[in-house]
Amino acid sequence: MHPSIQGSGSLGLLPYGAGAVTRQISAENPTGEKGGACVWDPDPQDPNLVHSGAATDLGRGWKVRPFIKVKAGETVTLAEIDGSGCIHQFFITSDLPEYRSLVLRFYWDDETAPSVETPLGDFFAMGHDAAPHLVNSLPVTVGPYRGCNCYWQMPFRKHARITLENEGPVDANIVAYRVLYRLHDVPDEAAYFHAQWRRTQTQRDHPEHVILDGVTGRGLYVGTYLAWSAFSRGWWGEGEVKFYLDGDGEFPTLADNGTEDYFGGAWCFYKNPSKEPVEQEFSTPFLGLPLARVDDRQGPRRFSLYRWHVLDGIGFREDLRATVQALGWWPHGKFEPLTDDIASVAYWYQTEPHAPFPPFSPLKERWGR
Repeated sequence: MHPSIQGSGSLGLLPYGAGAVTRQISAENPTGEKGGACVWDPDPQDPNLVHSGAATDLGRGWKVRPFIKVKAGETVTLAEIDGSGCIHQFFITSDLPEYRSLVLRFYWDDETAPSVETPLGDFFAMGHDAAPHLVNSLPVTVGPYRGCNCYWQMPFRKHARITLENEGPVDANIVAYRVLYRLHDVPDEAAYFHAQWRRTQTQRDHPEHVILDGVTGRGLYVGTYLAWSAFSRGWWGEGEVKFYLDGDGEFPTLADNGTEDYFGGAWCFYKNPSKEPVEQEFSTPFLGLPLARVDDRQGPRRFSLYRWHVLDGIGFREDLRATVQALGWWPHGKFEPLTDDIASVAYWYQTEPHAPFPPFSPLKERWGR
């Protein structure tokens, strides 16, 4: 069976995946080896088995090592896989309240710099730590309570490594995780998965947030997530989302006519523009506004927005840049430049090597309310 069939998410191709070599890395099987799960005897005094106390009456095989602990300042390797294959599902959750303190990094093959580098919550379209919420989409879901799942397909040819760093001052006492993957040959034409986080406080003289820049090579842009904190009164999402492709200069090739239009809504996401001008939360397989925290329309408000280009990926052959404007309305009918807080994750596939990412923001520049 061709590995591209084996790795497909299409329901129609499921019958053709029988016999695929499937492995899973978790706290119970940290190496993913065959027959390597649930091998410990309970011993709460063992630093490797700090969560095994509840299993002392039942013994080996009864949830002895379901979680790990990630201390403040510590980086742990969640998964290390040799060979070629594809990660099909990744689940993670933690008791730490500030997911912006936890940094996810993915490395493919012989990379020394990550292809994925984002705060934990933002990667799963849940960037507001003060307002955790559900996400119900095709490649990313967040279930009650902060159960983070992703189904982005992530191929690798030699090696895959996933790390989690706790940059905060508090230990993450519980981290539960699962990396489900299949081992098989990867076609030459398959590109590698990438994700990058950025944050901007837009300025009135040029109210633009850069979602992605500096990408070179051949690839496919597949998703945008924004954690948007609106500081001004009234409507905040009038700006355009733009994609500059393959040598575009001042002017982009692709531009949407409004932020809400790009993310699948219309007329300010309002429940009823004439009677109830309040943003309506919604989630669909490919786009949504899963958080619209509007406690005071005259004060700061929090919004989460996702747009997955699963069926409408944006291809590029040379380079890629993506931006979003922060615009509202002045009372006299002119666009109002806004000073808002916008954090984003861009998701794309590309051939390696990828261009260096910008320096990752220190923790004090990532925290948000």
